[in-house]
Amino acid sequence: MCVAVPSLITALDGLDAIVDVGGVTRKANVMLTPDAKIGDYVLIHAGYAISIVDREEAEATLALFKELAENIEPEELNP
Repeated sequence: MCVAVPSLITALDGLDAIVDVGGVTRKANVMLTPDAKIGDYVLIHAGYAISIVDREEAEATLALFKELAENIEPEELNP
């Protein structure tokens, strides 16, 4: 199983992108998504953008992640 996180591209330099997830920025490689541009949401897995996703879908997924994070009790993080 893998988890891919929707991330907003905020900068591009060749195949290197800066992506934002909830205010946290990371570098990602866009070689698998050559049509990606600044302002697009992409799914990031293992440092690579693996697909471009619809803005509404990405924002809905991020809202669910945020809701889950807000509802996790600290003891649930360390079983």
